[in-house]
Amino acid sequence: MPAFLSLLTALFLTCLSLCAQAEKLRIVTDFWAPYAYQQNGQGMGIDYEVAVQVFERLGVDIQWQFLPWKRCLAMLDQGEADGVLDIFRTGERESTLLYPDEPLSEVQFVLFQANTRPHTSKDLDDLQGLTIGTSAGYFYGDAFMQASAFRREAASSQEANFGKLIRNRVDLIITDIRVGNFTLQAMGLEGQVSALPLVISRQPQYLAVRRGAGMDQLALRFSIELRRFKREPAYTQLLARYATPSTAGKTVEQQERGAL
Repeated sequence: MPAFLSLLTALFLTCLSLCAQAEKLRIVTDFWAPYAYQQNGQGMGIDYEVAVQVFERLGVDIQWQFLPWKRCLAMLDQGEADGVLDIFRTGERESTLLYPDEPLSEVQFVLFQANTRPHTSKDLDDLQGLTIGTSAGYFYGDAFMQASAFRREAASSQEANFGKLIRNRVDLIITDIRVGNFTLQAMGLEGQVSALPLVISRQPQYLAVRRGAGMDQLALRFSIELRRFKREPAYTQLLARYATPSTAGKTVEQQERGAL
């Protein structure tokens, strides 16, 4: 009887293991073009396509969901998602999330202005009394988030922020340089809106997974394969495909930085 029970136990554990392997990981992300977005129901974007490629090489099936950022974070907290694409690494999140050593990309937050209302801003003090459009749930660095000289006003999307900017409802908006230029092209606002040279902050963004059994090994394997992919011509080609005229010169620099 003990031997029989041991056999049943082994079979049961094997079935559990197979079921766990067959279950897809649930990864959530925001609409953050050109890093991650959907077009006609199809996932696209620099970081999305890189992550898809890496997971395919690792033999891991993924169920992707595109949701507002605050909803993504809530799903992580509630255990409704296994991981998140394009998240910053903070001390607060380290207790619940595992980060690969290798980031997917780096964002560069800058200010955008309506060309009919130009601003000269060399530092945050120059924003005294202004209203800056932000995105709900986003983190732009401690200095910007803690500054009291100006007012922050959140919008539900990048498009909503640019719409408020050209309608004089905010003085400036803050977003990543790639995201801003991509959105300007999509909205047909080139010539009406431009980026200021002041860089508010730079942040690497990652694909992070919730802490749990085996997730540390997944994060390690993801990092190794991501680093390998960044050294391949396919990665450079992907960056070039999503480059706008104002970011095209940065693709080689980012590829070289990723190979270090």
